[in-house]
Amino acid sequence: MPRQWIPEIMYEETENGDGSHIPFIMVPQEEKMPSLIYIFESRDTGEAEPGFEGEEVPVVQWDLHQYADMEILKNNLDHVTYDIVRSALGLESMQTAVEKGAKISTSIRENLK
Repeated sequence: MPRQWIPEIMYEETENGDGSHIPFIMVPQEEKMPSLIYIFESRDTGEAEPGFEGEEVPVVQWDLHQYADMEILKNNLDHVTYDIVRSALGLESMQTAVEKGAKISTSIRENLK
C-alpha cells in the first residue's frame, strides 16, 4: 500500500527574520491541496506529573481543530449560507468584502498615477 502524502505547514524565513507570517504548504505536482486540515492545539496546563524516571513532566492539553478551504465552501454553498459561515468566522459578507477590495484597488491605481 503506497504511503499517503502528509502536508507539512511551513513558514518563510529570511535572514533578517521578517518573513511572512502566513504559513504555506509545498504541494507536490502529483498531489492536491487538502480541502480540510486537522491541527492539534497544544497548551501547557501549568501542572506537572512524574515521568518514567521520576522527573517532572509538564501536563499538556491537546485539542483538535479543523480548518476548511474557504474556496471549496464558496463554490459549494449558496451565497446566504456562505455568508453565514463567513460571519461565524468573524468575516464580513462576501459582497461587503468585494466592495471594500474594489475601493482599495481603485485607491492603489489612483496613487500609482
